[in-house]
Amino acid sequence: MEDKFYTIAEPSEGYFTDRKSKFYSFAYPVENEEQVKSKLKDLHKKFYDARHIVYAFVIGPEGSVARASDAGEPAGSSGPPVLRAIQSKGLTNIMVAVVRYFGGKKLGIPGLINAYQQAAIDALENAKIIEKIISQQVEVNCNYNQISTVMSLLQQFGANIDSQDYGTGCKIIASIPQSKVQTFIDQLKQKAWDINVKKVDN
Repeated sequence: MEDKFYTIAEPSEGYFTDRKSKFYSFAYPVENEEQVKSKLKDLHKKFYDARHIVYAFVIGPEGSVARASDAGEPAGSSGPPVLRAIQSKGLTNIMVAVVRYFGGKKLGIPGLINAYQQAAIDALENAKIIEKIISQQVEVNCNYNQISTVMSLLQQFGANIDSQDYGTGCKIIASIPQSKVQTFIDQLKQKAWDINVKKVDN
């Protein structure tokens, strides 16, 4: 089970031209399809006079959701090349859109495939690629005497403390790399069997 994936830190842009047709590309970090729709709406508003706004996106830590649209271009000539550019970089939670202004000469299917893919690649090469950790939250309830044991183990497993509540007892919510969660729970139970620890449904 992988604990990380790669995406882009912020929007980036690219450009490609062929026989006076201009291809402006835009890459955005996104987490769901609603954000994709919002970005497309903004692009259509900004580039209202463009002939085509082609796009592709990949969403999910494992890239399980992948879509592409030719947006009126010949089938398979534009959206899929943009999608291939994204996947060739091993990226997810990302959308790339390419705005085309027709230059007066037809490029043919091979020309379109090359143009859209090169425009997408340019935007991706201008992007800052970052690594993100896939975490699972856990909730730990213990008494004050057990705090040091809990904190020491959380640190050992590279956890981030999300919240702490010290009332009649101690409640800690922390995020741990997903592949290490069960091992953390098992080891904590071995150290103090009466500690209440459970995964938090996200």
